[in-house]
Formats: sequence, C-alpha cells, structure tokens
Amino acid sequence: MKDGVRIAVVGTGAIAQVTHIPVLAKMRGAHLVALCDNDGPKARALADRFDVPDVFTDLEEMLELDELDAVVVATPNHLHEPHVLSALRRKLHVLCERPLGLTVRGVERCIAAAQKNDLVLQVAHNSRFRSDVQALSQFLKNGELGALTSVRTGALLVDRPGDGWRGRKSEAGGGVFLDQGFPLLDLAMWLADFPDPVRISAQSRKGKGANATEVSMQLFLECAGGVSLILDVSWAYVGEEDRWWFEVHGTKGSGRLSPLRVVKEINGRHVNVSPSGAAARESPFLQSYRAELAHFVAMVRGEVPAKLPLEQVKVHRILDAAYKSAEEGREVRF
Repeated sequence: MKDGVRIAVVGTGAIAQVTHIPVLAKMRGAHLVALCDNDGPKARALADRFDVPDVFTDLEEMLELDELDAVVVATPNHLHEPHVLSALRRKLHVLCERPLGLTVRGVERCIAAAQKNDLVLQVAHNSRFRSDVQALSQFLKNGELGALTSVRTGALLVDRPGDGWRGRKSEAGGGVFLDQGFPLLDLAMWLADFPDPVRISAQSRKGKGANATEVSMQLFLECAGGVSLILDVSWAYVGEEDRWWFEVHGTKGSGRLSPLRVVKEINGRHVNVSPSGAAARESPFLQSYRAELAHFVAMVRGEVPAKLPLEQVKVHRILDAAYKSAEEGREVRF
C-alpha cells in the first residue's frame, strides 16, 4: 500500500455517486480501481467519468482482482451482510454503508469475520465525522455541559422514497426508522458513550401492503445513568419543507446542531459559547463523508488504530427492541 490503498466500490446507487466515488477518485493515499453493479452500463458510465479502470457486474469476479486492498459496500440493505462477508473472506478491508446487517446475529457474524482475519471493518455512520458533531463531542467529553441527561432528535421528510427497495421490508429491513432514525440513534449513543439501554417505548405507522415498511416512528429510550433519548422520524410529514433537529441537554449546558449552538451556565447566567470556527465551507453531509473515507484509508494504512464496530451490536439490539415495542404496543425492557 506504499502507493495508496486500492479500493473498489460495490453498488453504484445514489450514495456512491454523490459521495464514495467522487471523493475516493480524488483522495490522496487511495486509488479507486474498480466499480461493481448489476447495472453494467451505469457502472461503466461512472467509471468513464471518474477514470476508474475496471467495471464488474459480478462481485465474486471482482474480488478475485490481485490489485485490491479494500471494498466499500454500498448495495441495498439486505445485501450488506453477504457482501461484507464475501470481501472479508478474500482478506479485504471493508467500509459498509449502514446497517452492517439486518439482524443482531448478522452484525455479529461480520464483526467475527473481521476479527478472525485481522481486517478493518468500518460502518458508515458519517454523522460522527461532521465537524460540528466533533466540536459538540468535545464539549461533552470535557464535562463542560455537565452530566448528559437527554438527547432529542428527529427527521421529518415531506416526500418519502419512491417504490424502490427502500419501501420493501424484505430488502430494506425497515422503513423510515432504519433509514433516518438509525443514524440518529447511533449518533445519540455515540455522543453518550454508549450507555446500556434500560427500557424503550415506540409507536409507528406502516405504509400500505403486506411487505410495506413503516412511514413514521416515535420512541422514548431510557439508558443507564439517567440518559434518555426522544426520537421522531417520518416519511409522511405534511409541511412546507423537511425538518431535522438534534439537541443534547446536560446539567450545566445544552447544544444543538445545524447550526452548532452551545450554551453553558456560567456564574448563574446562560452564555452562548458556540465555537465560531465550527462551520465548514462545504455541506456537513459531504464533509462528513470525506472525513469518514479518509479515516478508513488511514486505518487500512495503519496510520491510526483500527477498532472493530462492537458497539453496533448494542445499537442493533435497541433497533430490534424499538420495532418489537411498536409492533406489540408495549414497553420493552432490556
């Protein structure tokens, strides 16, 4: 890897086109050497646009490439686990779009395979790498907001996804909660340093059809240490525009994102201590993916310590409990 980590992208849908492919095509220390998608013409058009040497429509054939060090998995949700396991079996490092698997056991299988082969396995929770999130994290870690008491977050979308795989439970694994709520849940747990869950209550509304996914979900999660999470997501919001919010509340201060605003109690007064340099020139979305991919490459090159995503098992157990609570109409205890 002296001349750079040689990476292939599997799945050339929207997220790969907007982030993975253009970012990796220009990243120092990385070489984007192949694209793989069952839509060959689309993959070839993208390869020509970004000067990617090889295109494949068969994953196993691509994994036989000698000049390959790592794989980015950006396929539909139900394919994540099998594609990750195939790459790990070939002794390749993997960055996988969330979720890592559709079940807790599937997540555990992926982590075990990476551990067995001493390979890097990273889940693409890009929000952790946002510059404003990193700044907020430092306030919490330094104890400047006191003890964390709650996280309140949500994403209300005016237009739901079309009739593609995201609307079919067998392929997506879930609806708006898995698509919008899961990254918010992970971010809240990450900022809270992954406290143990105690109990959860959730309610949801499903779309039409036996295989339809949920179009809205609201939940309350209580964790050890008195930390709570209130989350509200919807693909059926009736409003003029999408809404997104993320707030943390502590005993001595609070913070919110987009834009970053931090308020602390100082000598009995509430003072705005928001860092003026936290805003990035590019969008938080693209900036976060650029930082996430750079971190993945650095782990593969051995420049930063590589850690297995063991916390994903805990987050997926919360995910399962939320769906169970909503389906059975009762509180679930852990």
